Amino acid sequence: MQRLPVITAFGGFNPAGRSSFHRGYRRLVVDKLSVANRVDTLSDLAALMGLRTGRAATGPLDPLLEQQVLAGTLVRELEPRFYDYRKCHFFQPAELNSIEGFSFEMATRQLPVPLPEDWQLKPLENGRVQVHCRNLSAMLDSHRTIPVAAAGQLPTGYEPALHYNSRFHPRGLQLSILGASDALRSLGIDWDLVVEKAGAANIAVYASSAMSQLDAYGNGGLLQSRLRGNRVSSKQLALGLTSMPADFVNAYVLGNVGTTGAMAGACATYLYNLRAAVEDIRNGRARVAVVGAAEAPLVPEVVDGYAAMGALATINDLHRLFAGEVDYRRASRPFGDNCGFTLGEGTQWAILMDDALALELGAPLHGAVANVFVNADGPKKSISAPGPGNYLTVARAMAEAQAIVGEQSLRRGSFVLAHGSSTPQNRVTESAIFDRLAGTFGIDSWPICAVKAHLGHTVAAASGDQLATSLGIFTHGIFPGITTVDQIATDVHQKHLNFMLQHTECDPDSLDVAFLNSKGFGGNNATASVLSPPLVEKMLNKRHGSQALANYYRRNEMVAEQAAAYDAGASRGNLNPIYRFGEGLIDEEAIQINSTQIDMPGVAAPIDLPVLNPFVDMV
Repeated sequence: MQRLPVITAFGGFNPAGRSSFHRGYRRLVVDKLSVANRVDTLSDLAALMGLRTGRAATGPLDPLLEQQVLAGTLVRELEPRFYDYRKCHFFQPAELNSIEGFSFEMATRQLPVPLPEDWQLKPLENGRVQVHCRNLSAMLDSHRTIPVAAAGQLPTGYEPALHYNSRFHPRGLQLSILGASDALRSLGIDWDLVVEKAGAANIAVYASSAMSQLDAYGNGGLLQSRLRGNRVSSKQLALGLTSMPADFVNAYVLGNVGTTGAMAGACATYLYNLRAAVEDIRNGRARVAVVGAAEAPLVPEVVDGYAAMGALATINDLHRLFAGEVDYRRASRPFGDNCGFTLGEGTQWAILMDDALALELGAPLHGAVANVFVNADGPKKSISAPGPGNYLTVARAMAEAQAIVGEQSLRRGSFVLAHGSSTPQNRVTESAIFDRLAGTFGIDSWPICAVKAHLGHTVAAASGDQLATSLGIFTHGIFPGITTVDQIATDVHQKHLNFMLQHTECDPDSLDVAFLNSKGFGGNNATASVLSPPLVEKMLNKRHGSQALANYYRRNEMVAEQAAAYDAGASRGNLNPIYRFGEGLIDEEAIQINSTQIDMPGVAAPIDLPVLNPFVDMV
């Protein structure tokens, strides 16, 4: 009997805003919300964006402020807080030659080593020197347009660095601190109690970025330093690692001494980390697993790299697509006529517990992750091209889900959060997989959503965006439409599929399982199956009994109140992030050790050492 990995909390930030309490999801479908929910959603965003503060941070927005909030979220034209894509700085190499020669002054300490052979020096006062030469290699300050102008950006005015002491932290790690804190606060349970009940050794954290931290405070600054004439800092290399989202959260948010890991699988990175967590919980290796990813790819070098591959929607291509003025809000166009994907930034986190612990703590039940399947593509003609591995992941996820929920629930109560990257190749290959497998499993009109239409491609965090959206659909019963396209492209397979082009309401009680699909560069395919909250409660009732559920509901009342108190404060702009730098340090001299246990100061209970032979039948 395997344990069920229950989703007890989720949180993060992306171009739609804060993820906890379905805030970001509700921004996606804001046009379908009730008046009260719409006001609440936009008010929360206005506070996050710093447009309203204090007691005035709640309530209806005036029309101009509402338009400002809407315009400052989701995919949009790149804002200059990142860089000016119209006038982006670079160095232009030049070879200067003159028969008469050049004469110029410079500081003696700036002389190159070794000195060029034709340089003649004349010492001057104040540590300066006059140089005469005939040939000069130079790097000239210059500017050029980057041909990519759309991106999924965090809401305008929201800067993670301003919410805690973030000195020298790359943006991706700032996002990690804020996103993990959001998830943890939304749990509504004191973390020390979780550690006490689960056991410190039974907690795992799996999180990473796919591309490392590439801004000036991470690997970007590290690699640019010599070319720019700067010094490498002591932090850039360490903070640039792809494992840092997990490392930061272990050290400064959770104080975790349990299992940790950082899985990387290109665009499927979040699902790779989720798979590790699900396997740990299902097999009893962990009772709690914190899963996350963070990516901050909106730097010129990353955009240059993807643009050189022909992967991004460029200004010229969008002009041709729109036959005139470009609507950057509609640059990301999954399964429609498109020309490349749109980068986005974001972070997503979830806290999973085994079913028994979730009931014991009265933790929220947002659903459960049944499984995550991962398969490679095999032989490839191009490392970036899609391949057959995704057939395996989707088929395996569907087959196991059918065994769990039944044939009718799979046919009538399942839906898909597609990878939907907005490239011409993806729209054909991914739709072919869904269409063929829907037919195989007897599905006539499979609902397909693609949230990258609104958020862009947040790379490592992309499937976290899908997970948060699926939980919103389970709760609110609204499929986010691919509203950035007017019709599905003619080469998309759709015999058995129903691509949601408009926000579409449904009965949430009719939904049992969501499939999250991801196709990453290099052949990194992953598909997760997520079970709905009502189905999870039925499963828990069958395993633990009605009395256990009744006791759970009583315990959950206080938990829900504490979680709601955080949400209310966050909706007024008080995110209250957790950053315990230098706090709760463990005195290694005070650690007590014997042959069966380790007792660490500050850790709730001793940690048992493995003393049984796992290979007793072989020894």
